[in-house]
Parts: sequence; C-alpha cells; structure tokens
Amino acid sequence: MADTLAFVGVAGGVGTTRTVVETAATLARDGHSVAVLDAALGTQGLSTYVEGRLDPDLTAVLVEETGFSEAAIPGWPELDGEVALYPAHAPFERLARAKTVDAAQRLETCIDHAAGQYDHVLLDVPPVADNQAVAAVRGADRRALVAPATRRGNDHLPRMRGRLVDLGFDADAVVGTFADGETALSADYELPAAERGVTEPTAIDPDTEFAPAVATMTEALCRCSLDLDFPEEGLLS
Repeated sequence: MADTLAFVGVAGGVGTTRTVVETAATLARDGHSVAVLDAALGTQGLSTYVEGRLDPDLTAVLVEETGFSEAAIPGWPELDGEVALYPAHAPFERLARAKTVDAAQRLETCIDHAAGQYDHVLLDVPPVADNQAVAAVRGADRRALVAPATRRGNDHLPRMRGRLVDLGFDADAVVGTFADGETALSADYELPAAERGVTEPTAIDPDTEFAPAVATMTEALCRCSLDLDFPEEGLLS
C-alpha cells in the first residue's frame, strides 16, 4: 500500500494546494507515481492546475455518479513519473451532496483505492471544519500542517493542532510557506515565496530556489530518497 500524506492548511490562503502540487511534481520528477486528492471541496483550488474540461470530478465519485478511476486527470506528462489529479469542480447542488457524512466515508474509500494504485497519495485538506476534512485526516497515514511563516501562521497553528488532537492525531510536521528568512513560525520545513497564480508546478524547473526546498521536504515527509540534481548548492544528495 502507498504512503498517504495529508497536507492540512491552518487557514485559507496559506499555500496548501500549492504545497501539495509541488510535492507531487517533485516525486514524479524522480519517477514515482502519485495521486493527489482534493478534500478542499469549498475552494476547489486543485482544479486551477487542470486545463480543459473537468468532468467527471472527485465530487461525482463521492455522490456515486461515476467511478474513482474515471475522475483521474493526468498531470504534467513531461515528468518521468505519473501524477493523477482528482480535483473537485462542481456546481453547488452536487457540492452540497458531496459534503454529507456518507460522501465523506466514500472519500476514505477513494483514499484506500488510490493507496493500492500509486506509490504515494497526497491529500489537499482545508482547515478541519467539515466532513471531508475529517475524513481526509483520518484516512491519512501522516499529517503535515501548512502555515505561512508569518505571525498569522503562528496565530492559527495552535488551533489546528488542537483540531487534530480532537480527532486523535498529532501533527507529524509543520511546513512554513512564503518564508523570507525572517520567520515568525517554528516550522520543520520552510518553502520560500514563489510566483503566485501559476498553473503548473514551479518545482518542475530545478533552477529555482523553490525546487530544492520542496525536494528536501518531500524526502522527509514522504519517507523516500530522491535522485534529483539541482544547480550548485541546490544539489540534493
């Protein structure tokens, strides 16, 4: 079975989806197969990384309108490995049905299916406040909290740690986003600020400050050894 890792945002707009996508691309760059499941049904941020028609989506699976494999969308074929994206992109009526308790239980089933098909499963999880977020947290092997490396991140972090504890879990790591060297957050891993509004992973290009930072985090959180080259001091050994 694949290793399943949930990235849980401590608040909205903290870079959780971006972190998930960059991690997936980094794994695939080294030849791994990765599934990315969107548990952030309200914001549907993962869909911004998909071009063209997005039908069926993950919510259609959760309301039993289609099968899990039919909702997979290939990502970034230029990479050596495989990325399968399972984004949410639905009208409000189906979105509401996809947020029920029964649908949340189906999300856990989807996570199990993905774990049997891919090397790694990554979950894009919003702040824990609804059925899907709870299901994703429960369905993961490990959980990393994503917070901006700012005072705002530091303020929100204890609350989300508490939510995980309420569900019977501890945070396995804290990932600080938008780091600029003067962080107000005690994070296990820091990702520097990168260009916003992109529709494909920045980490595909090794010649950036961002890519080696993502690779270091990915090795640790996904418990794997990556054979990736970066320019000069960015070499990952």
